[in-house]
Amino acid sequence: MRGELCAEAIRLGRLLCRLMPDDPEVAGLLALMLLHDSRREARVDEHGELVTLDDQDRSRWDRGRIREGERLLDGALRRRRPGPYQLQAAIAALHATAATSRETDHIQIAALYEALARHAPSPVIDVNRAVALGRAGRVDAGLAILGPLLAGPTLARYAPLHAARADLLQRAGDAAGAARAYGVAAACTENAVARAQLERRSRAVAAQPPRATGEPSAETM
Repeated sequence: MRGELCAEAIRLGRLLCRLMPDDPEVAGLLALMLLHDSRREARVDEHGELVTLDDQDRSRWDRGRIREGERLLDGALRRRRPGPYQLQAAIAALHATAATSRETDHIQIAALYEALARHAPSPVIDVNRAVALGRAGRVDAGLAILGPLLAGPTLARYAPLHAARADLLQRAGDAAGAARAYGVAAACTENAVARAQLERRSRAVAAQPPRATGEPSAETM
């Protein structure tokens, strides 16, 4: 993470908002950047290792950034001209304002990804929607979305696709399949920090005892 580049992007976003105050997508873009940047200090630990959203220390999130992002998003949405940046900012806001990972409204996030796909169709959006559905307890629905993406060549080397499948398989109780999918995701990742994190997940999942079919995972209990 390069803080100076994040700060410059936000500065330019503020400038654009002043120049185009009536464009809700400009406000949505700035809100999105602020909400994502609010978590920057918690994304990497003291050893330089990647910290996933679920494991981040939320006390380190920048609440000022979150409040500003929410204010901008609320103002943009009141114009009733939703667009991709506003929808992405709404998703980021649901993550940023949840007290804990378990309290995140993943059903609403999945619905927002579905709306986002109508505005800007993309297989990457489909991957994110599948993850949200899995976290909402609809693992089979998530895997059904990923099936065609895994069968095609477009995202064959897209690490988040394989990581998403691993997450869903783990929730379904298929630890061996999840470990293999995390391994594929790691092999597709050029970023050394992300690759190390995925490799750790693969080893940790592989070491888990098998769960009886139909037994709920900790995430859904």
